[in-house]
Amino acid sequence: MNIDFATILVLLTFLSGMIWLLDSLVFSRKRQAESAEGAEVTAKEPLIVDYARSFFPIFLIVLILRSFVAEPFRIPSASMMPTLLIGDFILVNKYEYGIRLPVLNNKVIDYKTPQRGEIIVFRYPQNPSIPYIKRVIGLPGDHIVYRDKVLYINGKPVSRTQVGRYDAVGAGKMMDGALLFEEGLGTVDHPILIDPQSYSLNVDTMVPPGQYFVLGDNRDNSKDSRYWGFVPDQNLVGRAFMIWMNWDSRNGGIDWQRIGTILQ
Repeated sequence: MNIDFATILVLLTFLSGMIWLLDSLVFSRKRQAESAEGAEVTAKEPLIVDYARSFFPIFLIVLILRSFVAEPFRIPSASMMPTLLIGDFILVNKYEYGIRLPVLNNKVIDYKTPQRGEIIVFRYPQNPSIPYIKRVIGLPGDHIVYRDKVLYINGKPVSRTQVGRYDAVGAGKMMDGALLFEEGLGTVDHPILIDPQSYSLNVDTMVPPGQYFVLGDNRDNSKDSRYWGFVPDQNLVGRAFMIWMNWDSRNGGIDWQRIGTILQ
């Protein structure tokens, strides 16, 4: 079950704010008037009002930070190995691709657009309630070909250098022994995994305006644009930029070396 935290946070902020405002404008004045008239027992402030006044600023600050600055996500799958491991907790920049209203996701301020090689979080086009994370490969107007495990952009093969055998650990152990490559996408050099024994889906496509072609770094263990198509601009959530925590119980718990890693 996917919980829509944005909607819950907006509702909590709205309800606590309205309770506090309504009490300030109406009910607190009645209590003060009764006290001034010499009532034997002064009406106490309701507990719900006390909670609303206390929690409203917290809800509001969290809503602003989460909606317009940065949002945390957890990596649940191996599709972005070896860049992101199962159990990584990442931060996503929420303003780099424009300011969007929470819940409605309407863009109100334009800023940058995704660049080739960037790691993006987006709402899965076939089920927008599910957040996905992949790497931008194709920009609007690009001709993308993926054939026999080789990536071509606008007719040219993307440069890659074989590094060796990948030694996997923990929850990602299933990728142990895959081939590790260093791939170059524009100014971004990043690792990818290729499993020579796995089936490779070939693709030949043009990226439509306002959409993006994305792939997982774990090329043979990722359901991405090769399978379900493009990511529309309106589905963008933000750019992943840092690992702030890693927890993998199959690898001894916290991996301290991954904390603070800047993503490329």
